Amino acid sequence: MGTPSGYSSAVANNAVIGEFSPAVREWFTASFPEPTPAQSAGFARIVAGEHTLISAPTGSGKTLAAFLVAIDRLVTRDPLETSTTRVLYVSPLRALAFDVEKNLRAPIVGISHAAERLGTTFREPLVAMRTGDTSARDRQRMLRNPPDILITTPESLYLMLTSSARSTLAHVDTVIIDEIHAMAATKRGAHLALSLERLEEVTQTAPQRIGLSATQRPLEEVARFLGGSRDGAPRPVAIVDAGARKTLHLEVVVPVEDMGELGKVTHELRSGPATAAGVERRTSIWPSITPRILELIQQHRSTIIFCNARRAAERLAAQLNELATDLGIAEGELVKAHHGSLAREQRIIIEDRLKRGDLRAIVATSSLELGIDMGAVDLVVQVESPGAVSRGMQRIGRAGHAVGEPSTGKVFPKHRHDLLEVAVVARRMLDADIESTRYLRNPLDVLAQHVVAHVAMHPDMKVESLAAMVRRCANFAEMSDEVLHNVLDLLAGRYPSEEFRDLRPRIVWDRIAGTLRARDGAQRLAVTNGGTIPDRGLFGVFLPDGTRVGELDEEMVYETRPGETFILGASTWRIEDVSFDRVIVNPAPGEPGKMPFWHGDRLGRPLELGRAVGAFLRELRDVSSNSSEAAEAMLVERHCLDALAAKNLLAYVNEQVDSTGSLPDDRTVVIERFRDEIGDWRICIHSPFGTPVHAPWAIALERRLLDRLGIPVETMWGDDGIVLRLPEAIDRLPIEELMIDPDELTEVLVNAVPQTSLFAARFRECAARALLLPRRRPDQRTPLWQQRQKAADLLAVAAKYPTFPILLETSRECLQDVFDVPALRDILTQMRSRAIRLVSVDTPKASPFAQSLLFNWIAAYMYEGDAPLAERRAAALALDRDLLDDLLGSEELRELLDAEVLAEVELELQCVVEGRRARNTDEVHDLLRRVGDLTADEVALRSEVDAAPALSDLV
Repeated sequence: MGTPSGYSSAVANNAVIGEFSPAVREWFTASFPEPTPAQSAGFARIVAGEHTLISAPTGSGKTLAAFLVAIDRLVTRDPLETSTTRVLYVSPLRALAFDVEKNLRAPIVGISHAAERLGTTFREPLVAMRTGDTSARDRQRMLRNPPDILITTPESLYLMLTSSARSTLAHVDTVIIDEIHAMAATKRGAHLALSLERLEEVTQTAPQRIGLSATQRPLEEVARFLGGSRDGAPRPVAIVDAGARKTLHLEVVVPVEDMGELGKVTHELRSGPATAAGVERRTSIWPSITPRILELIQQHRSTIIFCNARRAAERLAAQLNELATDLGIAEGELVKAHHGSLAREQRIIIEDRLKRGDLRAIVATSSLELGIDMGAVDLVVQVESPGAVSRGMQRIGRAGHAVGEPSTGKVFPKHRHDLLEVAVVARRMLDADIESTRYLRNPLDVLAQHVVAHVAMHPDMKVESLAAMVRRCANFAEMSDEVLHNVLDLLAGRYPSEEFRDLRPRIVWDRIAGTLRARDGAQRLAVTNGGTIPDRGLFGVFLPDGTRVGELDEEMVYETRPGETFILGASTWRIEDVSFDRVIVNPAPGEPGKMPFWHGDRLGRPLELGRAVGAFLRELRDVSSNSSEAAEAMLVERHCLDALAAKNLLAYVNEQVDSTGSLPDDRTVVIERFRDEIGDWRICIHSPFGTPVHAPWAIALERRLLDRLGIPVETMWGDDGIVLRLPEAIDRLPIEELMIDPDELTEVLVNAVPQTSLFAARFRECAARALLLPRRRPDQRTPLWQQRQKAADLLAVAAKYPTFPILLETSRECLQDVFDVPALRDILTQMRSRAIRLVSVDTPKASPFAQSLLFNWIAAYMYEGDAPLAERRAAALALDRDLLDDLLGSEELRELLDAEVLAEVELELQCVVEGRRARNTDEVHDLLRRVGDLTADEVALRSEVDAAPALSDLV
């Protein structure tokens, strides 16, 4: 591996390696010719005790750079009298944690042998892993005899800090966060950052923090997230930028002459286990992609194929196996599907089979995107645009995992507009021009969960101490006292639990003493409902003996009956039984089966990539207007397109220019109007800026047109623009009405977003994170429809209180995390000043770009189109209470209610019926807050226990 200019590797490397103990130095020099740049610079910073962020591409040795110093410290320092954990490694993936645990064995064994040869003493470090799959017996064993090096996940670290296991972490002096870039910009990252600050409350000294990241920018933002703060100032973090560009051999492949023919109706009859027979079908690119990918698999030793969806991965794996069998290439399974809905045990088996050569390829989703060592993979195939440059580099980097080895990748676009984005992504991958990362600010649902967990482990916690700990976390460094107290109010029972039971207090806030303590059951609540990953209500899939196979979407299970077969992991399974929380199956090899499906969110195109797509379209039109040959040459040479891909993309762009006379780009927005098949007007706003810009624009347009013109407009959005469907009565819509005043944008969105089902869905997830929608039993699934109904009930209550923290958090998440409102405001400002020009055109039929928007409108409209009825109703209840009161009136409403029912409700509210009486001191306190002043006899009437001691404690 090369070194930077002016860098004397012999001197620097000798100095670095010389810092290690003799056994470690002996092993390293015998195993490697020299340290990699990531190791050279990383070793020096870590040995010096600095918090360190190492940024380097896959296969650069950065994991060893983090661990080797810690291992050297472990084997050279005097052991403590009792065993305790000294090194904590946190991975975002259990599979990666499992991989690291195995990969640590080689250096530890090697150093042991070197020590034996040198005649020096060596105490072999004990390594263990704790994840959600760790058995209770193994957890107890680690509690009695903690490992020197503990490998875990963010969720398991949180659970340890919220249980007696936290005592085993008291002597941790090194924390390694792997793949930190994958978490920094997420609520999971904020959750982990708070856990790190809680860890510092447990440890005797502040641990050294080491972050490992793929190529990322700005590194200062990731370093700030890693380091957090101390005494109001960011902790210093040394940045080791070894992100030299990895050599990429990239090609964009289109296996058909004319992609414009795709999607046309044919009457071909097909059958087989991986296809569905039909009288009428649309031509697809899959029959052309599958044979080409099979050829590539045969030409290479080991291949990973990435798809963007689990269903697509299952479909492609089944088609490849079917085609291989038909051609006599392989009997049985040549390829397996690998994704997060497969059980971990199944994924490990599949990974091992690929490493051993039993499988020639894996079709995966993001489950294999991070730094798992997949052995001798020499080709990565990406089907469809990866959607972001960083994601594409991460995936293609799976090939040629070894230091200095190039990565070879083939990208197959699925349609012509996909090809447009792929061309831009490919160029930016070669330039390592990735999107920027920004950690979240003040996610209140994550804060609420950690407050309950932390207070449960620290009785009589001072509010000032809690605030100081929370503000050490970068995500909450700028949080005001008012916001924190608002969250504490929520947890202390400010909001009425009579209307929604799970609003009952979880902590007691003594405002006079300034202390917090947990209520009964708070610790159990925090443990059984911890984490940030939304509960999708998935059904577990099990063999009759209890072996877990994977999981299925709730909606698919409801449409399935015993005896039917389906495909999961590229294997066919027959359903034997469906219970309320699981599906029992048996293998059904060789039988046809239907493809599973899962609902999920797809991230929109980042703004940087959107601007790049626009600039590319502008450049391509300029070049092609002078010479088609020059344009094709540019696409092949600079954007890695093969000849057919270049011809198809150029034809697509030329057809759009012929249809509308203009192209949308980074300086032009095209507004196209035409009538659809049934004669209604459609307006397409063509823009390359991506869903995070287009979604809030569409929501604001919908609200504006309704408020100003009384027009109910249906809007749909995607990465490439917005579609509006006008009512039949509207024949014309002035272009000015499609422009939102940038100065009014925030106000319009604040009022409009709560009325969307996106808001209701996000509110459900935020409330669950804040422990307001707890699971009754952690080992049982809660149906998604029940979660939605309960969240709707909570939203109806919360909507009455403008300061309700989870309402505020949901608004923040929508406006800050999901949408890019500043970018939209900037674009609208440029449109107002004519820096971005508007082109309006009427067309006799949808242009090629408009056809792409209309074809993908379901995916673009996924929140509204898939809106459950309960969530739609929840939004109406939350926002239309005044209107409902006016329509029904309080007196009319009372007349609708049965007198006996009213009497029963009165007794319940007075807490004099069974199940409502107080059972302990906390509940006596709640009783007085709820009912008001009571005599001792009245309290006794409302208590199941002797109320006198409770009243004495409270007084």
